[in-house]
Amino acid sequence: MKALTFNEFGGPDVLQYQDVPDPVLQKNEILVRMKAIGLNFADVYRRKGNYHLKGTPPYIAGYEGAGFVERIGEGVNGVMPGDRVAFADVPYANAELVAVPEDHLIPLPDDISFETASSLLLQGLTAQYLTRDSYPVKPGTLLVVHAAAGGVGQLLIQISKALGGTVIGLTSSEAKKEAALSAGADHVFLYDVDWMNKVKEVSPENKGADVIYDSVGSTLMDSFEAVRIGGTAVFYGMAGGDPLPVDPRMLMDTSKTLTGGDLWNVITSHSERVSRSHQLFDMIRSGSVKIPETTSFKLEDGKEAHRFLESRKSTGKLLLIP
Repeated sequence: MKALTFNEFGGPDVLQYQDVPDPVLQKNEILVRMKAIGLNFADVYRRKGNYHLKGTPPYIAGYEGAGFVERIGEGVNGVMPGDRVAFADVPYANAELVAVPEDHLIPLPDDISFETASSLLLQGLTAQYLTRDSYPVKPGTLLVVHAAAGGVGQLLIQISKALGGTVIGLTSSEAKKEAALSAGADHVFLYDVDWMNKVKEVSPENKGADVIYDSVGSTLMDSFEAVRIGGTAVFYGMAGGDPLPVDPRMLMDTSKTLTGGDLWNVITSHSERVSRSHQLFDMIRSGSVKIPETTSFKLEDGKEAHRFLESRKSTGKLLLIP
């Protein structure tokens, strides 16, 4: 099979599109022929060596995608060749064929396309747990979303609005500002202005937001400035670099809360994975959530896809198509 691989850590130029052996199915695994693959910043981190990778080179990144069941392994029940399926947390996804553990498989309804599933699952499940588990959004919640024009950002906006929240988005350009507004944000501020005070200006009594969802990392201390006394900063990514250490005395003095977020600490069972995914599918059907604009690259053009993702020029989701 063909796969997008790398033998050493570094920039997009380390990526190679080459032949590698087909996966060997283990017990309770399903071989999936990929039709669409989601590209995420986590893949950039793995390519750079910031995230742990198992095995030896050539490495294959990717964790999210959708396709047809090609073959089933020993012990698999309830799945047949030809079934439409998806997954959000299976390694080595940047390939034509992927071995998927049975308990990670998500049945894909006929009215949800492979491209929609690969655009929605990882980022949608992330936005869902952030607004449900990390800090539950309720009617009247005032929240701030970093990188509001990105895939997670636009889904965070839409889910938060569906829950009754008021959303302030943060972006880096006028074009991205328009994307965040189109997703439903009530206010959008650019990073090159004094956005912390802008947030306070539109908050009740200029006190700040209830919660800020920070996927940038290097902005974490500024995020604390933007939330009210007793407010919460949710740190769930570091697209802009590692955050500075947080002084616990500041948390004590301001009664503010710092919480971390990781999807895999929330989705810990097959039933949880499937039920949450189908809740997202229902939101797509109802129209309360729309997939942000996607940009597709051929899998063989993975270098260009990685460059585009890192350029910060993209809005919405990037897909790799085998």
